[in-house]
Amino acid sequence: MTYPLKALAAAMLLATSLHASAAEKITIMVGGIEKQIYLPAKLAEQLGYLKETGLDIELLSEPAGVNAETEMLSGAAQGVIGFYDHTIDLQARGKMVQSVVQFSDAPGEVILVSKAAAGSIKSAADFKGKTMGVTGLGSSTNFLTQFLAAKAGVKNSEFTTLPVGAGSTFIAAMSQGKIDAGMTTEPTISRLVTTGAATILVDLRTLKPTEAALGGPYPAACLYMPNAWVATHKDQVQKIVTAFVKTLKYINTHSAKEIAEKMPADYFASNKQLYIDALDASKAMFTADGVMPEQGPATVLKVLNGFDKAVQGKTLNLAATYTTEFVKAAR
Repeated sequence: MTYPLKALAAAMLLATSLHASAAEKITIMVGGIEKQIYLPAKLAEQLGYLKETGLDIELLSEPAGVNAETEMLSGAAQGVIGFYDHTIDLQARGKMVQSVVQFSDAPGEVILVSKAAAGSIKSAADFKGKTMGVTGLGSSTNFLTQFLAAKAGVKNSEFTTLPVGAGSTFIAAMSQGKIDAGMTTEPTISRLVTTGAATILVDLRTLKPTEAALGGPYPAACLYMPNAWVATHKDQVQKIVTAFVKTLKYINTHSAKEIAEKMPADYFASNKQLYIDALDASKAMFTADGVMPEQGPATVLKVLNGFDKAVQGKTLNLAATYTTEFVKAAR
């Protein structure tokens, strides 16, 4: 009887070990989970697709993508739902991360000008001497604002960037005159425009105007993870990516109203119809299948080369900043 008991004990120990491994928490930081540009994150959870993976996945939110990035680099998270441009900027700084599923091929953002500054800001050339609101210093809104200024001949030292977050904090900063203009996302855009508190100067919500302003598709929202973690956790990454590819298909095949019905009520900022209208106008930014647009990485590198000193002069391996392995398997 001794041997079977030992065998049973060993089997129980193995089962416990396997269960612990399967139940290992995977934390994904989102650079503002209520923003429509990151809609696939919460929607995947609401639809039950993340639960279907069998993994213990926790979504946490930070007000800006750069804050989410910091959490991942510190080891507090295994991935970030943020902008693809961070993968290039980080590689230039010696950190290897990659997009494993691409949510959008346009930033989904705009430059808004406050009512008070509307007379003095008619183009990016007028950023000189002004205070521009961004979600955070080092964030993608900061990157794009700097590029648009540089393209118009305005040096970064000639205007001020102020981190003001998004949503109510962005609105407060604009209404209190702390910023003259700023880059933000839906539903903040519609909340300010519909009340007449701001007007749109540069629109990057969908592909065509993005190509006109930036010179090509600008792959933006994605799930990026450390290359080393991806290489050693391929099964987990595949399950997560498959869930998000299913979510992107849902977005592509359902109306903005149908999608909104799946979202938490507090995401609507007390105006559900405004949320629906904003999503209807911009949901074309989402990819249908999670695949990186072919010319996207080169466009992003060109944009960052326009102002990012960490990137300028560096020889970078764009192929290491994203992978299509998992989205192709998901399809």
